[in-house]
Amino acid sequence: MNYTLNQLNIFQKVVEHKSVSRASEALHLTQPAVSIQLKNFQQNFSIPLTEIVGRQLYITEFGHDIYQIVSQILNKTDEINFKTLAFQGQLTGSLKLSIVSTAKYVMPYFISGFMNENSGVTLKMDVTNKYQVIDSLQNNEVDFSLVSILPENIKVDFIHLLPNKLHLIASNELKTPLKADFNFLKNQSLIYRELGSGTRQAMESYLIENKVQVDKKIVLTSNEAVKQSVLAGLGISIMPIIGIKRELKSNDLKIIHIKGLPIETQWYLIWLKGKKHSPIAKALLKHIETHKASIVEKHFQDM
Repeated sequence: MNYTLNQLNIFQKVVEHKSVSRASEALHLTQPAVSIQLKNFQQNFSIPLTEIVGRQLYITEFGHDIYQIVSQILNKTDEINFKTLAFQGQLTGSLKLSIVSTAKYVMPYFISGFMNENSGVTLKMDVTNKYQVIDSLQNNEVDFSLVSILPENIKVDFIHLLPNKLHLIASNELKTPLKADFNFLKNQSLIYRELGSGTRQAMESYLIENKVQVDKKIVLTSNEAVKQSVLAGLGISIMPIIGIKRELKSNDLKIIHIKGLPIETQWYLIWLKGKKHSPIAKALLKHIETHKASIVEKHFQDM
């Protein structure tokens, strides 16, 4: 047997992604490089680890058994690295976050500096819908969550990160006015987020407050899906500007100005009230409180 930790890591990723190409993307390696290392690893065994049926890669039963052992070896390797860093006085362990889908445009900027400064910290950030975010928080499965509307059914503590502004958006190819009234809004196909979304909640509150009845509704389950549908001219929507900066700059999307917009909510980093933070969670809070102003100025000053 003659294999390297690099080969073990590559094999683990191939099994988890069930694809050499997707594993190469996850590892930031070229596909040929991953294929070569996978082949070299296979040469240590007389029994196949993988097989190709049609164009699909499958993991053999033997491959799954080896994967379990490989995962244990790599976990022990991580423990060695963590112990070394701990003896050097550095933070070690995991940080778990659960954030709503639009927050993927926000959270990375507030944690990248912290992660770069603390190589012994591993990050798991689940990007999902608001229901699952609140559920994972309520079950104490995460250190923090990022939401644009504070939950009503559980008690939380929070820090405010930055405003979240929602504008009425349309494709620049549509012949729509740059200024409009509520009658215009009533006659459009309006694209909504799914029930429970903070964006949808803010949008529906705005429509109810202004007594706007929309007949043509389209419901999609992610901010990205809404954006792509607006770009395609399927309809218009009220969206967080933070997720469409590039499309506005390239003139693929445009803002339609209408009374009462933009809606302004806030981005909140939240945690269960009374939660005892780990040293890593405490350090992240301190990092954010120290650097929040400079992060907002550098990355979000036009928000």
